[in-house]
Amino acid sequence: MKIEKIKEIIENLEIENPSEEDIEAIEEAITLLDTGLIRVAELINEEWVVNEWVKNAILHYFVIKKLKKIETGEIEYLDKLEPKKNYEELKIRVVPPGVVRYGAFCEPGVVVMPGFVNIGAYVGSGTMVDTWATVGSCAQIGKDVHLSGGVGIGGVLEPPSAMPVIIEDGAFIGSRSIIVEGVKVEKGAVIGANVTLTASTPIIDVTSETPKEYKGVVPSNSVVIPGTRPKEFPSGEFQTPCALIIGKRKDSTNKKTSLNEALRTFGVDV
Repeated sequence: MKIEKIKEIIENLEIENPSEEDIEAIEEAITLLDTGLIRVAELINEEWVVNEWVKNAILHYFVIKKLKKIETGEIEYLDKLEPKKNYEELKIRVVPPGVVRYGAFCEPGVVVMPGFVNIGAYVGSGTMVDTWATVGSCAQIGKDVHLSGGVGIGGVLEPPSAMPVIIEDGAFIGSRSIIVEGVKVEKGAVIGANVTLTASTPIIDVTSETPKEYKGVVPSNSVVIPGTRPKEFPSGEFQTPCALIIGKRKDSTNKKTSLNEALRTFGVDV
């Protein structure tokens, strides 16, 4: 079935009573996701665009699939989706007990330590998903990204129109950082340890005399650390979380050198 036909069926689907053709279209859409032939979101003319029909295919897939026992050696699971298989053929390294779920796509050269990559996610070549890092449903991770230990990249599956979390090429995400609610981290940005970014988190550039505030996006090559700022409440003034842009990573051709310089220069914990 051609992609255009699959898209048409899913856009007009009544999931309460799916036909055999409907079920076939849903199954084929997830196979296309799993092989990287379609994506939940893609960069078009330098702008990220959500493919709502692909998200809907995932939601429909969970409806038509039934729970089943999944066994691996002596370990038993109960779920609707099995993990991805054929890692060697796909040229991705997955360290036990790391899991890439069926319906996620990793380009050749991805390394997944004991972490998790959920359905709908896309991970670019050369990226490291480090120990206990999670890539949530539909998140789009670029090439040569490092998700450090314990990083939480949130899933954004509903509503279908919502932008997933985007981590662009060459970004570095420090240990235990949390990035959710469709936040976009642009190319080459460095996120220090324990930074939490939601759609409403103030991201404040403090590198000049006048602060500049962003929400939902970290500009390219920014070096970001956790911060706080005062806010008045009925019971008094308290510190609320924010993120601080304290410098810029050099746009160097040697990405590793550029990263090391940024970490040393700005004293960023990672």
